[in-house]
Amino acid sequence: RMSYPLDEEIEVLDKQIELLSQCKPLSEAEVKELCEKGKEILQKEENVQPVKAPVTICGDVHGQFHDLAELFKIGGSLPDTNYLFMGDYVDRGYYSVETVSLLV
Repeated sequence: RMSYPLDEEIEVLDKQIELLSQCKPLSEAEVKELCEKGKEILQKEENVQPVKAPVTICGDVHGQFHDLAELFKIGGSLPDTNYLFMGDYVDRGYYSVETVSLLV
């Protein structure tokens, strides 16, 4: 697993978000690293999380990347808008990996 100083890690994440926002894939190694970091964060959190209002509640995404991009375009980008996704992030859409990577 790669390790970066915090500033460099943020810069790497910003570049990955920019790529994913354009529906461009990350490398397999980058996806694995992103998943590991997400797992690490989620393991430290409680099962029930407080959600700050206002919040936009979103139904199933099903890997529909362009629908997700449109949602962010209309609802506002992160971190300016709070979103609560109900689940089913992948399965039907052609861009399931890009969709879940952007959400992570």
